[in-house]
Amino acid sequence: MGVLSNLEPREVFGYFEEICSIPHPSYREKKLSDYCVAFARQHGLEVHQDELGNVIIVKEATAGYEQVEPLIIQGHLDMVCEKEPGCQIDFEKEGLKLAVEGDYITALGTTLGGDDGIAIAYSLAILASDTLEHPRIEAMFTVSEEVGMEGAGAIDVSALKGHKLLNIDSEEEGYLLTSCAGGCRANMVLQAEHEKRQGKLYDIWIKGLKGGHSGVEIDKGRANSNILMGRVLLALEGKVDYSVIAMTGGLKDNAIPRETKGSLLVNPQDTEKLESVIKRVGEDIAKEFVATDPDITVILEDRGVGEAMTLTEMCRRKVVALINLLPNGIQAMSGDIPGLVETSLNLGVLILDDKELTLRYAVRSSVRTAKEYVTDKLRFLTEELGGSLVIEGDYPAWEYKKDSQLREDMIRVYREMYGKEPVIQAIHAGLECGLLAGKIADLDAVSLGPDMVGVHTTEEKLSISSTKRVWEYIVEVIKQK
Repeated sequence: MGVLSNLEPREVFGYFEEICSIPHPSYREKKLSDYCVAFARQHGLEVHQDELGNVIIVKEATAGYEQVEPLIIQGHLDMVCEKEPGCQIDFEKEGLKLAVEGDYITALGTTLGGDDGIAIAYSLAILASDTLEHPRIEAMFTVSEEVGMEGAGAIDVSALKGHKLLNIDSEEEGYLLTSCAGGCRANMVLQAEHEKRQGKLYDIWIKGLKGGHSGVEIDKGRANSNILMGRVLLALEGKVDYSVIAMTGGLKDNAIPRETKGSLLVNPQDTEKLESVIKRVGEDIAKEFVATDPDITVILEDRGVGEAMTLTEMCRRKVVALINLLPNGIQAMSGDIPGLVETSLNLGVLILDDKELTLRYAVRSSVRTAKEYVTDKLRFLTEELGGSLVIEGDYPAWEYKKDSQLREDMIRVYREMYGKEPVIQAIHAGLECGLLAGKIADLDAVSLGPDMVGVHTTEEKLSISSTKRVWEYIVEVIKQK
């Protein structure tokens, strides 16, 4: 018996549990992709799979729906893989350990992957059903969405006949999304210059942050542990004779980092100054973020006396300058839609090893030129300090479609089912609809999904009751003629 076997709708939660048992981090989706292909063949459905692992499964219309326009149902196969300190899971080899907590499904010690496993589960349940009424269903499952929408950018859509797309990649029931920001990944590299030094060795830990999705939670004012590490190092400048050995923080560019570690070598004569500065900065940070990150801590660990290869003073100053001077967080709010973030960026990954400093940003904007301005600033400052920048995974914004039959049908169905209006919304997070609109002429798309909290964090949860209601809503939507 599975952990979710008693939940309704059983077909949806059954497939979701199977999906969670299959490793599917970004760039490692093949097992889940192959599972979907095997599912299609088992059910006698038309299936297409490309070299990347993108999958399209086609189920022909049921009786009476042969002349109704086909409907594309779309989600992505990959998940953001974050885990709590001490969690030993190997995301490339092991499935998740699910648990039910009241109305929520969660994964023990890790992200859940409800983003976007629930889309695949909904789709498979529709494709497997012998009782649902529907037009031709074209289920599209893409890879590498979380790392730049590479699957959607490369997928061949020639097998599709539909021009209406139901994207199931949102996290709030009752909201119909109709446009979103575009974005890209900005990867900066600065070559490290080292020298051998002796002194007192310390580790600095910045822990206890809430983190979150860099599109959905960027407006919550939450702290970024990588940025805070830069702030701590800046506070030491001119006060403590120190060198940097290594740093590491964050796992994904599109997740606000929750924890960063820095290893330092300090002149033994400055140990008291170091402890004093770290204590003061830690207290300052805790006060500033008490409302958003109440559990934040800055910890100093004494590792004794030793010898290490450290950054030269000049290289250290460049590293500290880059982390502190490069922009981060919200850059502009929308002038058209109150409360909507227009442009932002998130320093999601920081790595300093024996070769180089690497900084990885997720950049988002609903305005193409504003996005380009941000990346131009990143490039200019990085190159001025002797580094280099590469832009990857650039994807366009999904523009609002003034005349949308799908949107109007979904509003009407929602009103009939619940006696109220759904919220029509634009979001700052990225969705694949913009890329797909460039491949499918006159695409009419709407995004929706059940309630989820803590997406891209180890506190991620999927609402059971909301999943059921959204399933019932989707069933009614696909029945429309």
